[in-house]
Amino acid sequence: MRRYPTRDQLYRPLASARSAGPAPFQSSEGLSIGVDLTVRWAIDRARIAQMSRGFPDDLDRDLVAPAVQGVVYPLLAQHSVREIFSSQRAAIQQQITQQLAPKLAALGLLLRGVEMGRVDLPADYRAEMDKLLAEELETEKIRYTLELKQAQVRETQLAGEAEKVQREKAAEAAGEEQVIAARAQEETMKHILPFKQKQIEQRQLEAEAEKVARIRSAEGAAEARRIEAKAEADSRQKLAEAEAYRLDLVGKSDAAQMQREGALITQYPLLIQKTLADKLSDKVQVIITPTPPSGQFIGSNLLGAEPLKAAAAGAAPRP
Repeated sequence: MRRYPTRDQLYRPLASARSAGPAPFQSSEGLSIGVDLTVRWAIDRARIAQMSRGFPDDLDRDLVAPAVQGVVYPLLAQHSVREIFSSQRAAIQQQITQQLAPKLAALGLLLRGVEMGRVDLPADYRAEMDKLLAEELETEKIRYTLELKQAQVRETQLAGEAEKVQREKAAEAAGEEQVIAARAQEETMKHILPFKQKQIEQRQLEAEAEKVARIRSAEGAAEARRIEAKAEADSRQKLAEAEAYRLDLVGKSDAAQMQREGALITQYPLLIQKTLADKLSDKVQVIITPTPPSGQFIGSNLLGAEPLKAAAAGAAPRP
C-alpha cells in the first residue's frame, strides 16, 4: 500500500531558479537565466484508482519535474531574455499552462496553475540590460518630451488659429454691427433731417417774431418815453407858470402889505414901539430905562429918538 496526497501540491524547480544554479534555463540568445517557477497540481481523483498502479513513490521528482522540464526548457529557448523578463511574460506563462496541462492529464494529474516569479539574469547581462533600459527609458523620455513639445506646439498653433478665427469673427461681427448701425442711423436721419429742418424754420419764425415783438416793444417804450417827456415838460411849464404867478401875487401882496404898513406907521408912529414891546414881552422880564422926554414913548431911549424920527420921516408919504 502507498499513500498519495489528494490536496493541491506545489512543484518548484529550485535548481533552475538562479542563472548560476545547477540547471538554469536558456534563452534564444543562449544566455543562462533563472526563473522562479511555481506549478500547482493535484491528483485526478476520478482516475486515481486506474492511474495509481503506475504512480511512482515521488510524484514531483518522477512525473511533474520531467513534464515541466520538457515544456519549459524548449518554450523559453524560443524567446529572448527581454521577452521573458518583461514584454512576453504573461504570454509565456499562458503557453506553459496550455502545453503542460495535457501532459500532466496523461499522467493522471490535474494542472491547477503556473506562476512565473522572479527572473534571475547574469550579472554582466543585468548590468548591460540596466544600462540599456536606462538608455531606452531616456529615449522614451526624450520621445515623450518631443511628443509633448509637439503637442504643445500644436496646441499653440491651434490656439493661435482659434484666436485668429475668433478675431476674424469678432471683426466681421463688429463690421456687420457698424453696417447695421450705419443703416439704422441713415434711416434715422431720414426722419430726423425733416424734423431738424422744421425746428430750424420754427426757430427762425420765433426769432423773427421775437424781433418784431422787441421792435414793437422798443417803439412802444420810445413812444411812452416821448409822452412821459412831453407830459413832464408840460407839467414843469405849468409848475413854472404857477410859481411865477404865485411869486407875482406874493410880490404884489407884499408890496400892498408894506404900503399899508407904511401908511399905518406914518399915521401911528408908536406902533413900532408897541410891536417891539410885544416881541420882547415873552423874553424880557424887567426893563430899566431913563425917563423919556415929555410926550415920548417909554422905550424911545432904547430905540433912539433920531432913528425913530428918521423912520417916521421915511415912512411919511411924499406930496
